[in-house]
Amino acid sequence: MTRTLFQGGALADGRSDRLQIDVSILVDDGRISWIRPSDDEGPTDAPDRSGGTLEVVDAGGSVFVPGLVDCHSHLVLPGGAHWIARIDDPPERLLAVAEDNARLLRQAGVRWARDVGAPTLDDPVDGRHRALSLGVRDRWRGRPGYPHVRAAGAWLDRAGTLPGERMVEAETADELLAHAIRQLDDGADLLKLYLDGPEPEASPWSAAEIAPVIAAAHERAAKVTAHSSRLSGARVGVEAGVDSLEHGMELDAEVVASMAAKGIALVSTLAIFRSWRSFGETTSIERFATDDGRRRILERQAGAVESARLAHAAGVAIATGTDFGGGSTRANQLAWEVECLVEAGLQPWQALGASTWRGGELLGEVEAGVIREGGPADFALVHGDPLSDPTALWRVWRVAWD
Repeated sequence: MTRTLFQGGALADGRSDRLQIDVSILVDDGRISWIRPSDDEGPTDAPDRSGGTLEVVDAGGSVFVPGLVDCHSHLVLPGGAHWIARIDDPPERLLAVAEDNARLLRQAGVRWARDVGAPTLDDPVDGRHRALSLGVRDRWRGRPGYPHVRAAGAWLDRAGTLPGERMVEAETADELLAHAIRQLDDGADLLKLYLDGPEPEASPWSAAEIAPVIAAAHERAAKVTAHSSRLSGARVGVEAGVDSLEHGMELDAEVVASMAAKGIALVSTLAIFRSWRSFGETTSIERFATDDGRRRILERQAGAVESARLAHAAGVAIATGTDFGGGSTRANQLAWEVECLVEAGLQPWQALGASTWRGGELLGEVEAGVIREGGPADFALVHGDPLSDPTALWRVWRVAWD
C-alpha cells in the first residue's frame, strides 16, 4: 500500500469554467483520501499504513484533470493510413497491438476505453471464438497500468455492408437478433449496430428491425449504440431508441431535437478528418492526396462539425471518441478530439467534460471521469490550463493511477 501527496496544483473537473487554484490531493492505496487547499492540508508527515514514508509530488504549475474516457476505440487495431487493411492482420499481431495501445492510453491520461468493434476470431490466448476485444478486456481487468475497458464485441451489420469475413453479418432481422444475443452471451458490455449502408440515403435496417435488438440488450442492462455517419442511419437509430450514436456526421435539427428529448448521446469523432487531411500531405493514397479526395474530406468535415454544433445547441450529451484503430487516429490522440469540439462551439470546459464525466455517464460508471474524495485516484497532471487551452491535454506528465 502506498500514500502519495500531490501538492499545490490546480484542479479542472470539466463541470466549471474556472480552475481551483492551490489544491492538494492525498492518495492512499489508490483512493483519494482528501482534496484540500494547499495552505490547509493538516499534518502530512505520518507514515503510511505499510510503515513507509509519505511520497510528496510537487504539482505546482500543473493541473489535475480526471482520467480521460475514450468512448469510441478499437483496442486491437493500430489505426494509421491503412487502418482498413490492418483488420486482416493475424490475431497474434492484433493482440500485440492491443498491448501497445494500452501503453499509449496510459501515457495520454486515458483511464477508460469503450471498445466499439473488434474482429471475431479464435483468441490465441483463451481459444474462444468471439470478438478479440472481449478477451483483452477480461485479461486486463484489475491489472496495474491498463485501462478500464467496456467492450461491444464485433460490429453487427447487414451482409454485404462491410468487407471481410471477420464481421458479424446478418441477412434478416431475425438473424441480426440472434447475432446480438450471441454477442451478449459472449460477454459484450454493449452492442454496436452498423447503420451505414451501401446507399448513403438508405439505412441497411429499419427502426422496426433493430427494435428487438435494443429490447434484448436493455433486458440484460446492456446499452446499444449505432454507427451512423449518414443521416439515414441516424434517423433510424434515434427512432428505434438506441442509447447513443457514433460519429453522427450528418445530423439535422429534427434528429438532434429527438436525441435530446430521448436522452440519446452523441459520441463525436471529429479528429479523424484532421487525420485524413494530414494524410493528404504525407501519403500518395488517392482518397487523401488527390484534389477530389481533399475536397470530399473538407466537405464531410464541415458537415460533421456543423452536426456537433447542432447537437450541442439542442442539449444533446456529447462524449468524445478517437475511433483509433477502427479509424485512422491513434490511441494517444483523444486530446485532438477535445480541440475539435471547441472548434464546433463547445467551451473548453465543456469539451473537457465531454472527455471525462460525460463519457462516464454514457458508460454508466459513476466513478469514471470524476475526481472526488473517496473515489479512485484516476486523475492525470497536465502542463497548462485546459479550460482556456485545450491543447494542454496533450501535455500529460504524470498519471496518479498504477
